[in-house]
Amino acid sequence: MTIQPSDTPLLEWAGDSLAIGLFEDAVELTGELATLDQKFAGVLKELIAEEEFKGKANSTIFTRVGTGGGVRKVILVGLGKPEALKLDTLRRAGAAVARVGKKQKSKILGFSFPLWNNDPGASAQAIAEGVELALYQDIRFKSEPEDKGSQIETVELLGFAGQEAAINRAHQIVSGVILARQLVAAPANAVTPITLAETAQAIATEYGLQLQILEREDCEKLGMGAFLGVAQASDLPPKFIHLTYKPEGTPKKKLAIIGKGLTFDSGGLNIKGAGSGIETMKIDMGGAAATLGAAKAIAQIKPDSEVHFISAATENMISGRAMHPGDVLTASNGKTIEVNNTDAEGRLTLADALVYTDKLGLDAIVDLATLTGANVIALGEDIAGLYTTDDAVAAQLEKAAQTSGEKIWRMPMEEKYFEGLKSGIADMKNTGPRPGGSITAALFLKEFVKETPWAHLDIAGPVWTDKENGYNSAGATGYGVRTLVDWVLGTGE
Repeated sequence: MTIQPSDTPLLEWAGDSLAIGLFEDAVELTGELATLDQKFAGVLKELIAEEEFKGKANSTIFTRVGTGGGVRKVILVGLGKPEALKLDTLRRAGAAVARVGKKQKSKILGFSFPLWNNDPGASAQAIAEGVELALYQDIRFKSEPEDKGSQIETVELLGFAGQEAAINRAHQIVSGVILARQLVAAPANAVTPITLAETAQAIATEYGLQLQILEREDCEKLGMGAFLGVAQASDLPPKFIHLTYKPEGTPKKKLAIIGKGLTFDSGGLNIKGAGSGIETMKIDMGGAAATLGAAKAIAQIKPDSEVHFISAATENMISGRAMHPGDVLTASNGKTIEVNNTDAEGRLTLADALVYTDKLGLDAIVDLATLTGANVIALGEDIAGLYTTDDAVAAQLEKAAQTSGEKIWRMPMEEKYFEGLKSGIADMKNTGPRPGGSITAALFLKEFVKETPWAHLDIAGPVWTDKENGYNSAGATGYGVRTLVDWVLGTGE
C-alpha cells in the first residue's frame, strides 16, 4: 500500500472511495462540499438526513455515488466538536475510514480532512499512522489468511501536497509499532530471550546501531544477582541487550529506554493459579518490545539525541534451580532483596538494568514494563501509569503521550509507602502490601537509580486489547513506541 499527498482539487479527484471528514453538529454541506453534492445529484445531503449523521467522532456512513463523476463511493466520517480536534482525532478517523474502505473493496482511497492547528505535516502524519495501524494484520501463525478480499493499494491525502516527509515519518514510526506488536503477539515458543537478542542484532545490522549482548557470565561479573536470580530456573540463557543509536556530531541529549523483557512469566514457585491469565504471559515482554520498536523507528528517523535501548531478557520459570520464596538476592548496586514473591520478578530484572543504565552518564532514563495488575485496577486497560519524582521528565512524557494519542496518567510516588517494602533480613522485600501495589513497585525501582532523572511507565493495561479499539485490532497494540519516539524527538529540541 502506498500513502501519498495529492494536489488534485477535491472536485476533480477520481478513485474508488472518497472520505470526507465532518465536524459534529456542523454537517451542512457548504462551499466545495455543496458543489460536490450537486455533482453527485444530492446523494450526500440525502445520506446525512436518512442516517441522521451528526458527525460524532469516528462515526462513519457511506454510499455509492455511481461512476459518472470518477468516484464510486463516498465515506463520511465524524470528527467530533471542532474545538476538541486533536491529532489523535485525525489518527482515529483515518483508521475508521481505512477499515470501511477495505470492507468496501476500495483499491484507491482519497481523504479530504481538515488540518489540526493549521499544521499540514503533523496532520498528514497522524492520518497516515491511523491508516497503516488499522490495516495491519498479523497472519504469521495461520496456515493461510482468512481475509482473501481485495486490499487498499493507494491512499491519497488531498490538500497535503508537499508532505511526503511527514507521511514517510509516519511509516517509520508505524514500522516500529508493528515490530512491537509482532513481538508481543508471538507465543513464548517463538519469542525467547534469544529471539529478542537476534531482533536487536537485526536492527543494529540494518541501521548501523551499536550492539552489546551481555551473556550470563558477563552479568555475573557485574554482580547482577537480581536479574540472574529470576533467570536461573530457565533452560534458556538470559540475554542482557544494550543497543545504542548515536547521531552524527555531538548529541543534544543522551537518553535511555529500558524495557522489561520477560518472554514468559509462569510466576516461578509462586506459580500463577487458575484465572491468573498465565496463558497470556507471553505479553510480559511488552516493555522490551516497545523498546526495540522505538529503536527501529528512531534508527530510521535519525534524531540528534543519543539513545540507549536496554532490556534484561529472560523467562521466569519453575525448575529445581528456581529461586525460592524467602531467598535473598544481591543486586549490582549491592542492595539486598528478600524475595517474598517470585511472581514479582519484573522489578528484579529492571533493578539491575537500572543500575547498569544509571552509570552511562545520561540526561534521562525511562523504563516501561507490564509490571503490576494493581496499575490496571487503578487506571483500567487503556491508560499507563507514570511514576517519577522528576517534574521535567514527567512533563516531557505527558506532552509526548498527548501528541501520540497514547494515554498516560501521573501517579503519586508516596515515599511513606516504602515502609511496606522493608525486610527484617535484607535491605528490602520485592513486594509490599496489596494496597498501592503499583506505587510500591515504582518505589522499589527508584532504589536502583542514583544519579539520572528517571521515570517509570507501567503499561500492564494498554499493551493488549481484547477487542478492536481505534487504530488497534484485537491483540497486541504496540503501546509505548509512539510516545517514546516523540519523547526522544521532543527532548532534542
